[in-house]
Amino acid sequence: MSKIDYPKPIVQLIDALKKLPGIGPRGAERVAVWMIQHKRANPAELSVALVAAEASIQPCTVCGFFADDGECSVCNAVGRDLSLICVVEQATDVLPLERSGAFKGYFHCLGGKLAPLDNVTPDDLRIEQLLRRVAAVPGVEVILALTADVEGEATANYLTELLEKLECKVTKIAQGMPVGGGMESVDELTLMRALQGRR
Repeated sequence: MSKIDYPKPIVQLIDALKKLPGIGPRGAERVAVWMIQHKRANPAELSVALVAAEASIQPCTVCGFFADDGECSVCNAVGRDLSLICVVEQATDVLPLERSGAFKGYFHCLGGKLAPLDNVTPDDLRIEQLLRRVAAVPGVEVILALTADVEGEATANYLTELLEKLECKVTKIAQGMPVGGGMESVDELTLMRALQGRR
């Protein structure tokens, strides 16, 4: 007796959805079937939006954030502090900092972090572009806002060594206890940094 499965177009849709981050096989199946069964899903609208986004969105040549046909909302923003550049790993790291309202300078997206085991070297990141930006603005403060893991720390240390040769100030964001978090749920590294960074 043959095994019954979805028709081939649905199977292909499920396979395509499984490739998206955060969507496993069961989630991909639920989304695919919902899109096929519900008229309000409007898959044609989704496909048009996806194709349009892919065609018009590119990394900004200056900061690495998402640019729409070459127009970067971060680089073109009026009233930002020219003396501050916050370095982040990915373009998606910009919005949490921006939404906090705490940072009014410019950003620089590296496009990742150093990870020798994954063959990510300095040449794979937007480090040269950062050094050119910093050299063009003497006295700028470079704030390293990288992930607090081994690769993030290695990247921060590597950047610090390079930036110390330029006329700039290098700082790192503080790390420590999350608001509302209890001591029992915090790892040792976070506790150590919270104690070291006390004011």
